[in-house]
Amino acid sequence: MSGMQTDSNMTFETAMARLEQILATLEAGDLPLEEALKLCAEGNKLVSFCSTLLDQADARLEMLLAGEDGTTEVVPAESLLGKGEGA
Repeated sequence: MSGMQTDSNMTFETAMARLEQILATLEAGDLPLEEALKLCAEGNKLVSFCSTLLDQADARLEMLLAGEDGTTEVVPAESLLGKGEGA
């Protein structure tokens, strides 16, 4: 995969795979400066994309808790962990 996909079909996994490719290319160290800067910019966009997806997943995260009476209750993780904890 070369270049960043901009369609709505990009997944977290494809973005991470592209980030790994970019990192490997940059670590090789044999790129002209301009190309390295372009890859850094693409990498920053991918990091932002992945961060957004992780934030969305975190917002949907729910924990199942067994109540004292044996019932199961669905509780948003945020209410148990507190916002920003576990990050």
